[in-house]
Amino acid sequence: MDAQPVTPSPIPGPAPSPAPAAAAPAAVCPTCHLPVLPTWYFCPNCGTKLGEKPLSTSVLTQAGIYLFSIFLPVIAFLGIKFWPGMKYLRSSDWTRKQIGIVAVGLMVLSTIVIIWWSIVWFEGFMQAASGGLIGGGSGSGLGSLGL
Repeated sequence: MDAQPVTPSPIPGPAPSPAPAAAAPAAVCPTCHLPVLPTWYFCPNCGTKLGEKPLSTSVLTQAGIYLFSIFLPVIAFLGIKFWPGMKYLRSSDWTRKQIGIVAVGLMVLSTIVIIWWSIVWFEGFMQAASGGLIGGGSGSGLGSLGL
């Protein structure tokens, strides 16, 4: 009798997964040279800032930026570098850029309203002050002295 070689039969079960593709190359911290993931914003070893955290687009954040733009335009113009609306306006993401555009529009509109209101108030104040001095008032001022 001839001996035939025995071939093993395949084991039933899940097919082996293909070889994993080469993982994305890990970034390296510029300070401590520790490998870091590209999604990290800070190095876990030394704390070096690795990237910018994406700006929030939540409703609460938008409401805060818009309210700040409406009620504090003078302060926003003085500190425009630190005003959150500029960060959103400079963003490359269109949704965040729209938030910045709305915030700038509200700040400009609010500034125009404040300037207009200040002019109207000043003119009213000057008319009231000049009316009292000339004698158009209630009998006080120079007009009541007969001058």
